[in-house]
Amino acid sequence: MIGSLQGKTILLTGATSGIGLALARSLASSGSRLLIHGRNREKLSKVSGELSASGAAVQSFVADLSSLKETAGLAREAAEACATLDILINNAGVGFGRDGNKREVGKDGFELRFAVNYLAPFLLTEELIARGLPRLAVINVASAGQDSLDFEDLMTESGYGGVQAYCRSKLALIMMSFDLAALHPELQVQALHPGTYLDTGMVREAGITPHGPVSRGVESILSVLAAALGGGTSGQYFDQSRPARALAQAYNSAARQELREASLRLVAPWRSA
Repeated sequence: MIGSLQGKTILLTGATSGIGLALARSLASSGSRLLIHGRNREKLSKVSGELSASGAAVQSFVADLSSLKETAGLAREAAEACATLDILINNAGVGFGRDGNKREVGKDGFELRFAVNYLAPFLLTEELIARGLPRLAVINVASAGQDSLDFEDLMTESGYGGVQAYCRSKLALIMMSFDLAALHPELQVQALHPGTYLDTGMVREAGITPHGPVSRGVESILSVLAAALGGGTSGQYFDQSRPARALAQAYNSAARQELREASLRLVAPWRSA
């Protein structure tokens, strides 16, 4: 898989910790050009320096994905930085939260999990596609933790629970993946669950004992990416490296259309066109 990425340009969000950092380190030996994203400038600079020292071609971008303005800026800056972009990996995300009963919001007032795990990758991907990017594939790192969306309460304002909010945001990301695959047959679009309770900061923050190493998540993403670049069926959900079934709502075309229309309205102030 790594060898097949020679010469490709890859944008990876959430590259300064957890699965994203481990994936960036794996990709550093691929001969690809890496565009890495993080929200902490100091951590991002450290990772960029490490990858550059290993011989990788790296460019870094700072953006807080709880801000749709900064997310749109990331799309613009990444597009301006490269003549072409081959692969987008939407990996950045937030977990259940330290206090699962405390509702948090992002910089635009949207529920934090929905904002970072779904609206940000939705806007980032839409803005890149509007610029003719990426050329080959979009890989969305979702979760086996999924819960049906309530279109009367997309921001989970009623009866809030961090686990439910997280699971709803991840199902929304899978639904987005299915829609993009149908709307853009020229692209390979896949969603995956990287592994259950891997050893990441978001798992430890929730007080959960990790069930496996982040390397398992890297293997899952690379496996799905290999399938995508190998010409597999676009618009699938994978449980690690295996094709699987997402929650039933993901296959409801009317629900997906309702989500897309709502999402376009929510991100409209930050669209470039």
